[in-house]
Amino acid sequence: MAEKPIALRDIWRARKRISSIVQKSPLIYSKALSEYAGTSVYLKLENLNVSGSFKIRGAANKILSLTPEERQHGVTTFSTGNFGMSVAYIAKKLGINATICISNRVPRVKVEQLKRSGAKIEIFGVSQDDAEKRSYELEKECGQTVIHPFDDPYIIAGQGTIGLELLEDLPEVDTVIAGLSGGGLHSGLGVALKSTDPSIQVVGLSTERGATMYESIQAGKPITMEEQDTLADSLLGGIGLNNQYTFDMVQRYVDEIFLMNEAEIAEGMAFMLDKHQMVIEGAAATGISAILHDKVRLGSHVAVVITGSSVDTSVILDIAEKYKSKIPE
Repeated sequence: MAEKPIALRDIWRARKRISSIVQKSPLIYSKALSEYAGTSVYLKLENLNVSGSFKIRGAANKILSLTPEERQHGVTTFSTGNFGMSVAYIAKKLGINATICISNRVPRVKVEQLKRSGAKIEIFGVSQDDAEKRSYELEKECGQTVIHPFDDPYIIAGQGTIGLELLEDLPEVDTVIAGLSGGGLHSGLGVALKSTDPSIQVVGLSTERGATMYESIQAGKPITMEEQDTLADSLLGGIGLNNQYTFDMVQRYVDEIFLMNEAEIAEGMAFMLDKHQMVIEGAAATGISAILHDKVRLGSHVAVVITGSSVDTSVILDIAEKYKSKIPE
């Protein structure tokens, strides 16, 4: 890996490039979380993006950087849902053909959203790694450009624009918490935040049921893991045995990684619904969960990235009923 695959300047370039498509997301003060934690906690509402997640940032930056010839041949990606929806949205907006490869583990609500997106959907295998193989087959067969969901400098720079917005709206921020999967978000946040102030703490949260980045770091190299069903399905997927960027960048920029169990994730979802009247997916609730369960050392100005909103209605209704008694007053 290059010493610095992306620099702060690349994130500013990304911000300019995507500005006509991606709106700045709101940062709100959470009175309920702040009172519980005894410190100032803010929520960065990436769930309100038009594609339903933060991943529209990286997708827009990458696709807008393609040459006219590459656009003509179309694009393909592999996804657990949210990145696919973002690629589909950007491709449709720009008049580019897109094929989204997913495994049969992707939840029904995301499959239905993808089918409505205008992109071609291919369901292949039982894991994101299987979907990735199909995506690269399409590159060889059809000449489509593979849009990697995280291990790409343009994707990383696009996700890093969240860090720029946090520094604009909350220059005092000293702790940033978000769900960690392939590492594109945390790599971008790390460059944006720590280039400005190396003391800002960047925290990653993964599901116990498939923490591939965490286990890879423990092993000292990228590994593969079997995927399991989890509320935080957006955090599933491998990091690639030939990972070029995010494995090293997460080690460089992420200060701590914590694993969350299913009950903890559900409580975070229920808390957001009860206190902020917002439906968020399990991956997006991990930051709230970590605060509720005192897993993270908090500074004086904490930002939690609420990464996405795609969850089946029946799932959120079941969680609301089951966990309402566990929500702090």
